[in-house]
Amino acid sequence: MRTALVYHEDMTAAQLLWEDPECEIERPERLTAALERLRQWGLEQRCLQLAAREASEAELGLVHSPEYVSLLRGTQTLSTRELQALSGQYDAVYFHPSTFHCARLAVGAALQLVDAVLTGAVHNGLALVRPPGHHSQRAAANGFCVFNNVAIAAKYAKQRHGLHRILIVDWDVHHGQGIQYIFEDDPSVLYFSWHRYEHGHFWPYLRESDADAVGQGQGRGFTVNLPWNQVGMGNADYVAAFLHVLLPVAFEFDPELVLISAGFDSAIGDPEGGYHLESLSQSVCMVVKALLGDPALPLSGPMEPHHSALESIQSVRAAQAPHWKSLQQQGSTPILNPSTYSLERRASPVSPGGPKFKAAEAQASAALSSLLDQLHLNPTLPVRTAVALTALDAALVLPADVLRQEGSAPQEETRAWARVHKALAQDKALTALGRVLHLLNGILDGQVSSGIAATPEPAAAPTLDVVIRHSLSHGARRLLCVAVGQLDRPADLADDGSPPPPLLWSGLWRANSSSPPARARSSPLTPRACSLFPGRRNLWLNIRGKEAAAPSMFQVSVPLPGTTGGFVSCVLALVLPLAYGFQPDLVLVALGPAHGLQAPQAALLASLLRGPAGGRVLVLLEQESTSQLAGILARVLQGEAPPGLGPFSMASPEDTQALIYLRGQLEAEWKMLQVAGEAGGARPRLNTGSGGSSSPQ
Repeated sequence: MRTALVYHEDMTAAQLLWEDPECEIERPERLTAALERLRQWGLEQRCLQLAAREASEAELGLVHSPEYVSLLRGTQTLSTRELQALSGQYDAVYFHPSTFHCARLAVGAALQLVDAVLTGAVHNGLALVRPPGHHSQRAAANGFCVFNNVAIAAKYAKQRHGLHRILIVDWDVHHGQGIQYIFEDDPSVLYFSWHRYEHGHFWPYLRESDADAVGQGQGRGFTVNLPWNQVGMGNADYVAAFLHVLLPVAFEFDPELVLISAGFDSAIGDPEGGYHLESLSQSVCMVVKALLGDPALPLSGPMEPHHSALESIQSVRAAQAPHWKSLQQQGSTPILNPSTYSLERRASPVSPGGPKFKAAEAQASAALSSLLDQLHLNPTLPVRTAVALTALDAALVLPADVLRQEGSAPQEETRAWARVHKALAQDKALTALGRVLHLLNGILDGQVSSGIAATPEPAAAPTLDVVIRHSLSHGARRLLCVAVGQLDRPADLADDGSPPPPLLWSGLWRANSSSPPARARSSPLTPRACSLFPGRRNLWLNIRGKEAAAPSMFQVSVPLPGTTGGFVSCVLALVLPLAYGFQPDLVLVALGPAHGLQAPQAALLASLLRGPAGGRVLVLLEQESTSQLAGILARVLQGEAPPGLGPFSMASPEDTQALIYLRGQLEAEWKMLQVAGEAGGARPRLNTGSGGSSSPQ
């Protein structure tokens, strides 16, 4: 199995034994509700299920002092009054006679998961644990956290498995200061945390939670804090943080293991602290689906980061640029502007248990219900990826859950499209076109999520032209085409992103029926009206060996970078921001003649492009491509991790300059490209097409 789920019912035993509005929200139902939802969605059954073991006291000692472990051991025999008195010595903590047992199980679950992943038993997994851990310090409980589960897991992975580079990602809404303190001088552990900060006015009210806290001694640059100073950050803000801070540093660091401190208190529907059971359980399920490789749901809302988010991103990039070359290449000149610090303790905007909390909880519940109504969560398709590769089929070894497609589109439809280009009329090209169209129809109709198809080299560009026309004529409302290699855009594709003319569609309708095809009338590719560019239906991005030309808003060409770092920077700093900003219904990746991508690079590109369109990706290959490349692409489209890129080498000055040029031309209109708040006057805007407005509609 791909994914492990580690759990033990004993972790529900600890509970609050006295009145405390601050602590009552940390309750056993947090685990039971999440587990019940996993079972309802059929996700538990798809995982390798492991019962958590207790961590030994020696394992606890990897992080915590012997005196602290002894103190916690003693809580098992204390009276309720004694437990309450001891709890009062810490910030937002309560103890129970079962706390020591529960906390040892929580650590043990994390260690079992590390063992399962690093021995190859599974690819990844989730430890469903309680109590949490990231606030806990060497000799102190804090914020409901008793032992620091993730920190102990990192120490254990280094000691037991000999790892040298571990990345910890902490997406809890609160800063995990416990993890930071433990590893702040350790260059073998890179700790990244984004968290609500509000210039120091949000718990835990620490100056060292700000962007300029980067670690100490040899660990400088291995603590990365991204503080949110405004409430209400949305999808665009988090995606921008991933693309412009976390992922560049992560690729440069090249970790051997990633540990996630997965707090869900920043999820929609949760007013405070991760204790809204519906929001929490839905979030847990979505994480497990992602670990299993299921396609992600498309993001909703306008993809334009808040100004405050851009300020935070600018600050952290400026603080980290001396330590990470990947943050020096994206065309921004960051300036670190110190925040106005005032660390007097203030009440949180919403205090748990009070009337404001109840009102916020009701509002959050309504927001969550509305979101779930919009998402129409459906069971995962039994077949998610299909391949139609003809010449490659004989040598291709596919995962068991990938469909090897044998069918073809109706002859009339295929021949009608073939009349658009003479190169498609040849028997070999015509057969390949029929298979491509059949696979494309399956994606547009929702029968499969993604696919790979092959086409003869002389017919590569004509087939790409037909696929673009067919997609836009059959229900795709926004199509992103990423063409790699010597593939020119269709000659009549307008600069403003509008689709090519329908050409033979009237003839096609007459040949098949008296009305337009069903896919032209309705499609599972539902529109997302939140796009910054309504009415713009096609974004063309070409990665090739030519120099960067002056781009228009929907026609962008970038040279193929010559190094690993250059390729990663191009994908993270240009391709993905454009993709998430455009919010396509369908992504088309065309690997044409002389595409120049190594198999791991092509796999990474296809894998990352699953996100913006909810997993709907069609890859077009030349039939001369290797079966090895086709097999790797099939696996990543099915949800497996792409292979490693090998040693990281920085982008060349020429590639860096080309990227800087393109970003400078595009970022005024494509907001996801921005890495800093606007300063000075307005930037010149792009030509968005003849007769078109130069501003987003």
